Amino acid sequence: MDELENKEQNVQHFLDLIQKSRRGKFKIYIGMSAGVGKTYRMLQEARTLLKNGIDVKIGYIETHNRKETHDLLEGLPLIPRRTIFYKGKELEEMDVQAVINLRPEVVLVDELAHTNIEGSKNEKRWQDVIEILEAGINVISALNIQHIESLNDEVKKITGIDVNERVPDKVIALADEVVNIDLTADELITRLKEGKIYQAEKIESALKNFFKSDHILQLRELALKEVAAQVERKVETEVPRNAALRHERFLACISSNDKTAKAIIRKTARLAGYYNCKWFVLYVQTPKESLDKIALDKQRHLINNYKLAAELGAEIIKKESKNIANAITEVAQERDITTICIGKPHLNLLAFIIATNKFNELLKNFELLDIDIIILS
Repeated sequence: MDELENKEQNVQHFLDLIQKSRRGKFKIYIGMSAGVGKTYRMLQEARTLLKNGIDVKIGYIETHNRKETHDLLEGLPLIPRRTIFYKGKELEEMDVQAVINLRPEVVLVDELAHTNIEGSKNEKRWQDVIEILEAGINVISALNIQHIESLNDEVKKITGIDVNERVPDKVIALADEVVNIDLTADELITRLKEGKIYQAEKIESALKNFFKSDHILQLRELALKEVAAQVERKVETEVPRNAALRHERFLACISSNDKTAKAIIRKTARLAGYYNCKWFVLYVQTPKESLDKIALDKQRHLINNYKLAAELGAEIIKKESKNIANAITEVAQERDITTICIGKPHLNLLAFIIATNKFNELLKNFELLDIDIIILS
């Protein structure tokens, strides 16, 4: 049965590769808010592609009547929009079928989070984009950071606004390229005051609400982190393991010794903070420290150390094993650890000689895995 399942998984993996090769390439411009220049950059790119003989067309662009953006549309081929009558009004949506029938090499589709008018084939524009990609057409799109599903709660905390139009994270993960369009808070506010984002009657209200300097700074941080995470994901999945730049990941190895453990946790936290990276705390529980044997004061120390590590941002790992060296090595491999931090051994000479073989075994394992070791005082 296991062999049959393995064969099915291999077939599915191959089918996924085939489908991925047939699918169009997907590029997303992400910004911290309206007005940073996402649509402007998309149109600039389209003009460059057109000059280089690429068949690029506009599937849907929203210029918001911004002159400098609207001027870039001149000379770019537009695919006519589809007209829909809804509640007595004549409204327009992107004509997905027309895009697929015309089969341009690249199509621009703005406002990825947009909800389509009732009666459209798909409820959301991101669903239209997936359909176009599956037809083998390359897509360049854009959205603001507040429209990403998993960031909804954080955005609400920052701005007080519950964003209704959202794009699932799996759609962002489909992107072959994610580009952050970045401005400082001062630059964005200046653009707003100059009337380059909203019309005059909306400027004062925007400055008092969404476009507060502290809001912009926090949204900017979210956008930078999101794009960095997407790039990291792409490196991990597409760059051969031995060729990729490894991101620092620290592992602090603690014992039930209260004072030593606290020092290791705090010093590793400082190192991880310096490198702005993930870090972990590992406690290997040997049979002699099982729950029915370990002293109550040591149990209390461990709980306090777990709490300290969690407060400082670590992920706690507890592993039961007779062989501490093997347990540390296994965890280091599983979590792709780059640096292990341990305490300075407090041993008498005889105990140190007995333990030397285990320590040497640990060092050999780390050398093979290209892991650094730091012995903390």
